[in-house]
Amino acid sequence: MNASSDLLLRRLAALPPEALPGMRRGLEKESLRAAPDGALALTPHPAALGSPLTHPHITTDFSESQPELVTGTHGSVQACLDELRQIHQVVYAEMAALGDEMLWASSMPCKLPPDEMIPLGYYGTSNVGRAKSVYRMGLGHRYGRRMQTISGIHYNWSLPGAGSEQYFGLIRNFRRHAFLLLYLFGASPVVCGTFVQGRQHALQPLGSRAMYLPHATSLRMGRLGYQSDAQSTLAVSYNGLEGYAASLQDALTRPWPAYEAIGIQAPSGDYNQLAVTLLQIENEFYGTIRPKRVIEPGERPLHALRARGVEYVEVRLMDLNPFLPVGIDEQTMRFLDVFLLHCLLSDSPPDSPAEIEALKRNQHLVAERGREPGLKLACGGMEVALTDWAAQVLGELPALARALDEALGGDGHQAAVQAAQQALHNPALLPSARVLAALPGYGDSYVAFMLDHSQQIRSLMLAQPPGAALRQRFAEMAVKSRAQQHAIEVSDTLSFEQYRREYTSPARLSPQA
Repeated sequence: MNASSDLLLRRLAALPPEALPGMRRGLEKESLRAAPDGALALTPHPAALGSPLTHPHITTDFSESQPELVTGTHGSVQACLDELRQIHQVVYAEMAALGDEMLWASSMPCKLPPDEMIPLGYYGTSNVGRAKSVYRMGLGHRYGRRMQTISGIHYNWSLPGAGSEQYFGLIRNFRRHAFLLLYLFGASPVVCGTFVQGRQHALQPLGSRAMYLPHATSLRMGRLGYQSDAQSTLAVSYNGLEGYAASLQDALTRPWPAYEAIGIQAPSGDYNQLAVTLLQIENEFYGTIRPKRVIEPGERPLHALRARGVEYVEVRLMDLNPFLPVGIDEQTMRFLDVFLLHCLLSDSPPDSPAEIEALKRNQHLVAERGREPGLKLACGGMEVALTDWAAQVLGELPALARALDEALGGDGHQAAVQAAQQALHNPALLPSARVLAALPGYGDSYVAFMLDHSQQIRSLMLAQPPGAALRQRFAEMAVKSRAQQHAIEVSDTLSFEQYRREYTSPARLSPQA
């Protein structure tokens, strides 16, 4: 055992006995609804799925055509994955009752219509519902609607006894080592040509309609993904809650000239965005990982963090794996558990503006060239080979995986680490490599390949329909969610403009608010 592993195990032993059994994880999975020809479905969110404003498990992300499926928090990986599969079964059953749409299997979108035809999520007529739609209108004005149709799967993770300081230490280490997750699990090396139409890019043509980079892992997390010139001016520090909160407060209260030019309202009176500040609300801040806290109704996320501290972290860089029915599997989740525990227990020196810039460059390099032989990344002021750095991190994980398996049973965590080590030495096993290797069988057509996989998953889900009890439970949830939406709508007393001003007021961000 090396010195690092020994240190990690000593810190692991110092955790309270309930820590590992009390580990919790949850999933939030975004997808696009696609038509049988691989084009974006422009139909409304299925009414039988309930209100996306209030349903606890089925909502929409940016677009009306972009369902987001949300599990509860679970003490076991299998239970979490089982719930996500059940939600899929319900969604597919209700979609099939309306026609032959499917959930797109890839993080990068299907065939897209012109930007203005991509429908924004609709959440009803209440102030809070209207605010969600106006926020999305603002995202469209700021970044374009196509960028918002990118989908991913978020992994929410917590450990009993961890406080804000420990979680920020985890976040700093996660950002340093995020290249490993992009390399191992990136699954978006190619896009449909409609996604980059009219945009500057460095992609190469593949076949007649696809664009790609030969060694890419996750174009979703590269320069074509969640990127913003305005946000690139932010150097948010993760050295503690106070500094992080101050960085976000600045972005949420500082007017940005380009957004001031857009304005809050159009001459017609329609709303363009919620605010003219660099960020409209906290969720607009793009990051590979976020500190999170469950919020009270109407509460701002930053206020919740300041008032009650970090409750869990949200991992945001995972691509949908098109080879898996629900986009992620048990082995990937077990690897994430080991990886996050490693980030929590390892030494985590403070970050700096120089390191933040280097990590951003590392992210783009791995997203766009991660499988390139000999690729080097910035590490501690030096350049190191990605494979060497990855081997070092992976070499520290088996001891933690063994401890997790001893605490939770089975050998799944050790198997997950072993699979990652094999993939490091055999890049053909990586999802990004497998996607590119499969494309020639589809005439190098990204849409044809993803359409086939999306249809296969649809058929699989429809062959395993939800049982009567499960379907009844979700039908009752749908009815309840619609009633809750109606109750919110009839209880509004403020005009939307009053609500908007109050909600975006800097005073709402303060822990004293």
